[in-house]
Amino acid sequence: MNSDNRPIVAVVGRPNVGKSTIFNKLTGTKISIVEDTPGVTRDRIFGEVEWLNKYFTIIDTGGIEPESDDIILSQMRNQAMLAVDMAHVILFVVDGKSGLTAADKEVADILRRTKKPVLLVVNKIDSKSQFDNVYDFYELGLGNPIAISGANSMGLGDLLDEVVENFPEGMNTEYDEDVIRVAITGKPNAGKSSILNNILGEERVIVSPIAGTTRDAIDTYFEKDDNKFLLIDTAGIRRRSKVYENVERFSVIRSMSAVDRADVVLIVIDATEGVTEQDTKIAGIAHDEGKACIFVVNKWDLIEKDNKTMGNFRMSVREKFPFMTYAPILFVSAVSNQRIGKILETVVQVSAEQNKRVTTSVLNQVIGEAIMLNQPPSDKGRRLKIYYGTQTGVKPPTFNLFINDKELTHFSYTRYLENRLRENFGFEGTSIKIEYSQKKKK
Repeated sequence: MNSDNRPIVAVVGRPNVGKSTIFNKLTGTKISIVEDTPGVTRDRIFGEVEWLNKYFTIIDTGGIEPESDDIILSQMRNQAMLAVDMAHVILFVVDGKSGLTAADKEVADILRRTKKPVLLVVNKIDSKSQFDNVYDFYELGLGNPIAISGANSMGLGDLLDEVVENFPEGMNTEYDEDVIRVAITGKPNAGKSSILNNILGEERVIVSPIAGTTRDAIDTYFEKDDNKFLLIDTAGIRRRSKVYENVERFSVIRSMSAVDRADVVLIVIDATEGVTEQDTKIAGIAHDEGKACIFVVNKWDLIEKDNKTMGNFRMSVREKFPFMTYAPILFVSAVSNQRIGKILETVVQVSAEQNKRVTTSVLNQVIGEAIMLNQPPSDKGRRLKIYYGTQTGVKPPTFNLFINDKELTHFSYTRYLENRLRENFGFEGTSIKIEYSQKKKK
């Protein structure tokens, strides 16, 4: 296997045609909550789909600009261009109930010119009697329309058959558990591509000092010291000011996609700029998604130093990310090759921590000691009782504690337990999840 290039499928279409419903059905999720921050949807707009033992990434373009004041047409044009840049197959969703619109025709023109496989999906065909509505859409010149009902899951199997048929040859649709997937994230021009090239020891990616000039995000698969890696480079933003008014916003979206697919996330910080708002967004997403994280402070060669410089910078990173004290901080220079070798070494270490399992007996011993040292919280005379715990998963390590009453739990005590687990078992570089199950009263 030369590469683990996962196919990307984009769902495009005007508002309210049912894109999110289709996305949720295909990914098996039901999340449509949008954060107030313009341009960052806390909805998982990227998801993984498996069909006939083939895996691919799907992107729902509907959640990209939730508060855009643009007219619908220009917003759709942006979505279409986004799909054009990122996707291998495009699902163009239209509304079978409301019929063909001028906006549909406009987007069809753009998509036809892409030379990429475009599947015309006529949604909201909920019964055979509505099937005649499909014929109008032949006018778009995008081949045979595929009639579905996202809400009722009708026709989705036929649609998925078509999707996997249209993947370019040579794409990897398998899921290899042994591969450590590493996303290289950070602001444009923080030096992500230079770090990638140094790790690989060859110029695989065109590096240019202008922000946003890397032509394409490329997944690079390689093996080193008996470890298999997939480097997911998020630098691939094409600078088209007419299409992307905000290159940085687009790079956040692309980073979200990479984070979603990764096991380990490198958060590359430009030492000359310090921690930026974009760094905190990406780190927050990686933490929430339970990924292993490493802060990579690049361009360290450009900083004037004394014996306190590194300590002070380390402290400022810890202050900006108080919830991520578990993440190692590396100081590197891609230009002078300083400490670049340390990156992969640390990736292997945090990946091992992320996959670490603790036996139930040892876990309960540690929890018992933690309870003796610091009693669980109480409320109105009732105290939280922790009966026992068990590890239920890895990536991230997840623990389920059986208790008497969920209402008595408190985040500060959960944080205390997490710290005790870290003191005893390490878990450097990875977040930990602690979940509670209430024992049923007999």
